[in-house]
Amino acid sequence: MRLPVNYNRLETPYYFYDIELLNETIEAALSACNNNNFRIHYAMKANANSQILETINRYNIGIDCVSGNELKKALECGFNSSDIVFAGVGKSDKEIQLAINSGIHAINVESEEELEVVNTISGEMNRVTDIALRVNPDIDAGTHKHITTGTDHNKFGISIPDIIRINEESDKLKNINIIGLHFHIGSQINGMDTFIKLCSTINSVQNDLLNRGIVFNHLNVGGGLGIDYDNPDKTPIVNFNDYFDVFSSHLKYPHKQIVHFELGRSITGQCGSLITKVLYTKNTSRKRFAIVDAGMTDLIRPALYNAYHKIENLTSSAIKLRYDVVGPICESSDCFGKDAIIPETKRGDILCIRSVGAYGQVMASQYNLREPAMAYYSDMIETINHK
Repeated sequence: MRLPVNYNRLETPYYFYDIELLNETIEAALSACNNNNFRIHYAMKANANSQILETINRYNIGIDCVSGNELKKALECGFNSSDIVFAGVGKSDKEIQLAINSGIHAINVESEEELEVVNTISGEMNRVTDIALRVNPDIDAGTHKHITTGTDHNKFGISIPDIIRINEESDKLKNINIIGLHFHIGSQINGMDTFIKLCSTINSVQNDLLNRGIVFNHLNVGGGLGIDYDNPDKTPIVNFNDYFDVFSSHLKYPHKQIVHFELGRSITGQCGSLITKVLYTKNTSRKRFAIVDAGMTDLIRPALYNAYHKIENLTSSAIKLRYDVVGPICESSDCFGKDAIIPETKRGDILCIRSVGAYGQVMASQYNLREPAMAYYSDMIETINHK
């Protein structure tokens, strides 16, 4: 694990990004995505840090946005508008206008009413807008209920029967051009069987459309590939080869169809750490607490999803004990790890919370009027390898 040389003297809490690991991860993904029909898009919702985006943009990959401000930032960071797709179940009229004016690759439409609104706004702007229809395939990704998006209990996408009907009736909408389909079934998926099932569903939908004479040049299969939160040093880069092999082996697509992948967490997740200082320790009759200066305002995933992040003590190698590692926020859910096993900890020790490069800084808030944590980068500061 790479850290700043003066990690224990920088004001905490702060995020630290290993840009070398980020580069290695992107290169591994591109190497595994060795198919002329495959195209990687980065899902910006995972991390919208400007330096992260500028690093990613050097590799000439696309971008997946889910808000108007994400779209604006993608353009500001140099991404080509033709490489941007815009998803989201609740786009405002203003955001739709921005997407149309920006000339992006496609708006991913998630309901029939949204389709009509995009058509109306396009007509008012004297434009014909390329859109993809987001399909709800009713597949349970088997992850936390708050990050599963592809079942008929979720708010996302259009049911398969309605997708077929909409395509058959699309000539009624004069100011849109349906160029393809979009799928996304959830996040932090580690089993390849789930993606195999997705391929089977996509094949069935596309075959039904083909039988009706409808063929698209654009297919977006979403993302969702998980990372190893338990052993970030053992698996700093996910097995992209297995992931892309699934789609190469199981997905059937016309030879001219471009298949887009929305990778977010698997690109940036392991390159980020949250460094925090122990303010106090205390014991009760049942618990031993390490109270740190980072809070759920800096990393909300444990409070929001009961998510696990590995916690390390960088300044102690004493006997290991169990601690609840908690923050200063006035909420009982402000806890980074219950019964975390770390070396015996004292006031002033520096802890590292791993694997926060996705859904860490980007979800930060200023609740309790907290100051935003700083960010540092390995390509801008002298580093050491810390074991």
